[in-house]
Amino acid sequence: MRILSTIDVLARFGKALADPTRAAILLQLKDGPAFPSDLADSIGVSRQILSNHLGCLRDCGLVAAEPDGRRVRYELSDAKLAHALEDLLGTILTVDTICGCAEPDCVQDTTSGSLASPDTLEVRS
Repeated sequence: MRILSTIDVLARFGKALADPTRAAILLQLKDGPAFPSDLADSIGVSRQILSNHLGCLRDCGLVAAEPDGRRVRYELSDAKLAHALEDLLGTILTVDTICGCAEPDCVQDTTSGSLASPDTLEVRS
């Protein structure tokens, strides 16, 4: 086992959160351990896609696989991660609009690429 610098740790956490599927997996596991088939069903992805993302999360050191009979159960590798995810979810994001026009349904404002849902953002004009 190697010890990572704080920058490397944050980079791994950022990599994990950068993908919506991996973020969804972490949010599911925040509430407790789960089996891959249950995670795939609740997130709405194939088991193969889920397996690939779980591999990435294991490589990042964020999830651990625990044998449970003939199955494998996944959980966050450290209980502190659940608290960190809660803190991140409680953060208010502020995003500047892309377009300065006064049109309420401006297409440019909705294509900002933000992964957060509109009800979690404060938009400044």
